[in-house]
Amino acid sequence: MTQPPPPPPQQPPQGGGFGPPQDQPPQTPPPAAGPNLGKAPEPGYGYPQAPQAPQTPQAPQTPPPAAPQTPPTPPQGYGYPQGAPAPQPPQAPQGPPGYGYPGQQPGAYGQPQQAPYVQPGYGQPGYGQQPGYGYPQQPTMPYQPQAGHPGGGKKLNAQMLIIVAAVVAIALIIGGGVWYASSGKDEGKQNATAGQSGGTGGTDDDNGGTTSGKEKAPSDPSAKVLFQVPAPEVKNDSTVVVSGSWLTDKAYVKSGIAQIVGYDRDKGSELWKLPLSGPVCQASRHVTDDNLTAILYQPAMPTKADPSHGCSQIALIDLDAGKKLWTKTVKTGDQLINFDNITLSGKTVAVGSTSGGAAFDVSGKLLWSPKPTDSCYDAGYGGGEKLVAVRKCGSYDQRQLHIQTIDPKSGKVISEYKMTEGIEYASIVSTNPLVVAADVGDSAGDGSGISDFFSIDSKTGKLRTRISAPGEQFAARCEGITRVEACNLLAVGNDRLYLPTEEHDGTGKYSQTNEIVAFDLATGKQTGQRADAGDGYTISPLRMDGGNLIAYKRPPYDKGGQVVSIAGGSFKQTTLLQNPASESVRDVETSMSPEYSEFLYAEGHLYMSKVYASKRSTVREKEYLAVGFGTG
Repeated sequence: MTQPPPPPPQQPPQGGGFGPPQDQPPQTPPPAAGPNLGKAPEPGYGYPQAPQAPQTPQAPQTPPPAAPQTPPTPPQGYGYPQGAPAPQPPQAPQGPPGYGYPGQQPGAYGQPQQAPYVQPGYGQPGYGQQPGYGYPQQPTMPYQPQAGHPGGGKKLNAQMLIIVAAVVAIALIIGGGVWYASSGKDEGKQNATAGQSGGTGGTDDDNGGTTSGKEKAPSDPSAKVLFQVPAPEVKNDSTVVVSGSWLTDKAYVKSGIAQIVGYDRDKGSELWKLPLSGPVCQASRHVTDDNLTAILYQPAMPTKADPSHGCSQIALIDLDAGKKLWTKTVKTGDQLINFDNITLSGKTVAVGSTSGGAAFDVSGKLLWSPKPTDSCYDAGYGGGEKLVAVRKCGSYDQRQLHIQTIDPKSGKVISEYKMTEGIEYASIVSTNPLVVAADVGDSAGDGSGISDFFSIDSKTGKLRTRISAPGEQFAARCEGITRVEACNLLAVGNDRLYLPTEEHDGTGKYSQTNEIVAFDLATGKQTGQRADAGDGYTISPLRMDGGNLIAYKRPPYDKGGQVVSIAGGSFKQTTLLQNPASESVRDVETSMSPEYSEFLYAEGHLYMSKVYASKRSTVREKEYLAVGFGTG
């Protein structure tokens, strides 16, 4: 799992840190096929010791001024930057802080960890697909990729990563925010970052294509730029979250500064605009069949005197009409709860925090809220086909996580898996099949938040298998600290987990490349399937399309990027979209990447967008909030 490269000039810290990160020599990953990492199932051990009341994280401090997200044009873009911030160590609890993002991505995948997406993930599912791609989740510092260099990116040492993550988390608080979002209808509700479950299998037809996916290759995959949305103006020296993007039958919808805008999918013309009282904090990556989604946002705009008003506002948005159907808040005593994450499952909107979880029906009816007497609390939820809670019990040094599949209407626990005591954070990669990621013993060492994946039977709560995924070999990542769904660069479908390998030397001089490999969720072993990026390209999963996998190929310095469909059975690749190779277009395309931006693909259309906006204090080339590409 990669780490983010040092931030470009004027850019907020990627992983936090009061000084420049110390570089270490790049590591060369193993051969494409990757090691056989199958392991026998390892159940979670024992119950937590006498649980104690959950503690509230310490209020973050104002981050340093942020700068534009777009990194300097790399001499050669060989794939995405390697690097993601390390999880932020928990702090002594405090009263409900005005939250920013915690996580991961810096809290990235959440901000407290790193700053996705994102997402998005950050995730991105596009219209007509099953969940997935990382959707912007809570904001994480923009993971703007830096120019890749021959030989791969440099990695930070573990100690510096922790410092970096802490600083990033602080910066996120001012912007409050989200990461990736999601998308379309029926089989395609997902968001822009991490891939979730898809179909049941990829059936290859006689022509080498597939019959199980909706995305078909056009007669000519050559694409052109459909439109570009200029980056919004930021008045103060601050970074503002603009996470959240979705795709419907008619519109491409993107969050701006304290607003959400619907654009024509082909022309980019504005269809509607929905003003908000404050910046978006997080956006659900899931969408209902009638194109409803949910967001968290601040009740007012940040000011120098009051840089954050907390992420207390829960809203249901109609993406077709461009309207806010309702806004709700939840209190504990007389205090409004500031939530860390939000998701959607069926007709239930669920939010989690260190104060506990709450849920509403799409009608606005409160289904459940935190109970003052609870010794455990719902830190967050994973949505989509099912609703899964990450419930925390015990004190920090004796923490135990309960992964609970729950009834989205009543909150009743259907099944539960207790993770080994001592694992502080976990991320929901997919709810059906149920796959959880965690950094066991802080052993990932690269800020990715992943050392192992746990395949769990959601009906019985029993562990099916545990998959070891060393950070130096695989490039997926999850935040897990506050944004439990903030996973990207991976996908789940066909009862398999699809992961990209880390970049390694290609066959050409100075070229880098990587592959996508598959793990069986029943056995934990690699299936032997492998999709090569091609020399100079780096490939990453976006989402599932029935039984097929949709992936994006970041281009070398002299070509345009591609979107491909990978057959679930043969793993044969079919090009769905080929972007222009001209330098001007490539510069815009490579200023965003699946690691640090939101990606949505559907029906010959690829949309890329940023998750942060900041004041540009230096003269730079024009920056964009979003760009759309299309074939035909």
